[in-house]
Amino acid sequence: MLIGFWGAGLMGSGLLRTLLRHGHEVLIFSRDLQKAQKLASEGKGQAVASIQELAKADVLISCVARPQYLKEALLGPNGVHAAMRKGSLHIECSTIDPESALLLCESCHKQGIDYVQATLGKTPAMAEKALEPIFAGADAKALERAWPLLEELGKPVRVGSIEASCAAKLLSNLIGMTNICVLAEGFKLGTRLGLDPKVLLDVLMDTGARSFQMDTRGSMLADNTFDDVKFRLALAVKDVRLGCEMAEASKTAVPFFSEALSQFRAAEAQGLGDLDCAAVGKRDK
Repeated sequence: MLIGFWGAGLMGSGLLRTLLRHGHEVLIFSRDLQKAQKLASEGKGQAVASIQELAKADVLISCVARPQYLKEALLGPNGVHAAMRKGSLHIECSTIDPESALLLCESCHKQGIDYVQATLGKTPAMAEKALEPIFAGADAKALERAWPLLEELGKPVRVGSIEASCAAKLLSNLIGMTNICVLAEGFKLGTRLGLDPKVLLDVLMDTGARSFQMDTRGSMLADNTFDDVKFRLALAVKDVRLGCEMAEASKTAVPFFSEALSQFRAAEAQGLGDLDCAAVGKRDK
């Protein structure tokens, strides 16, 4: 089985290393060719200069930052889907909106390609250890084909439809990113009240305030340093925006999520987009 993999960012690199550890032959495309070449050297990988070369693979896996990248490269008469052979498989791991996922699925089905939406639940470090939660949505036939590979990549869970896969990931990020805003506000208030942020972190870690985000980013908020990027703030803006748009389409009021989006947008406007998303809580020194 030849796998074509598009995406060598933080999350994509983790998934790629897992595939290479399992001995898979992988064609790797990234806009940064040197990054693709470096990853390829870790196993039976081959960096390719054009995304069209991925069309020869039996399975295409995509893990990129924004839905428009997928639509521009994969859809239409000159897109990668049109060049893929009938009976191949596309596993899509990016955080995208349900509407974009349905367009990709429709494109695949027109070409006789199976499509699985397989959004990812945690961090690049978890992806590299094959411990990443995978929210898998597709029809039964496509999921059956993809399942052995998904089990190699992480911890897949059947969530139902393609739209459900997107919704599960966007909800996870909406809740997680809003939690970061709450934590950041807590550290800001605690500092103003004279608490040492590191002492505050130790205190909170043994209370009901503890969370995955506190475990992952509490030390960043306490130290007020955000250069150890696990997830860029600019991508948090994108994900929270997509989640809020999903809520709007379902006519559901989400005031806490909407406020989190405002906070992340304000932080991005301050030039913090390339820092970790916890930089939404960056304090003046």
